[in-house]
Parts: sequence; C-alpha cells; structure tokens
Amino acid sequence: MAAGRLPPGALTLKQFLRRQQVLQLYRKILRAIREVPAEQDRRYLKDWAREEFRRNKDATEEDAIRMMITQGNMQLKELQRTLKLAKS
Repeated sequence: MAAGRLPPGALTLKQFLRRQQVLQLYRKILRAIREVPAEQDRRYLKDWAREEFRRNKDATEEDAIRMMITQGNMQLKELQRTLKLAKS
C-alpha cells in the first residue's frame, strides 16, 4: 500500500479522534447514570442514552457531531450536578 493511502472504510485521524470523544462521552454518561439511586430512573436514563447515541451513530457532518458532543457534555454536567444536589 502506498504511503498516504487508506484502505476503503478506514477512518481519517480526525474521524478517529472524534469517535474517541464520542465513546468517552458515552462511557462517562453511563458511569454517571450508575449513581442514580432509583432503579426505574436508572433504567430510563440508560435506555435514553443508548437510544440517543444509536439514533445519531450515522452522523457524518463534522459541525453536527461537534454540536452533539457539546450538548452531550452539557447534559452530563447537568446530571452530575443533579446527583450532587440529591446527595447533599
């Protein structure tokens, strides 16, 4: 294979790094959900998170992906803040 050529279906470095950001966000959200005290709420939030990520898995536009990551981080921070308030 010549230098600079990618096999079909391979991710560029930028796509790979974005994918890692998305996976990291997903893991952080699931970890935060584990701390929700009520089983029914935990199940609802876990299903919601899975569905949101599944629904957007085919997104390819860079700006849209960045916006979704930003929104996901804001929602994660809100969940963490709510959990912290509930514990105090």
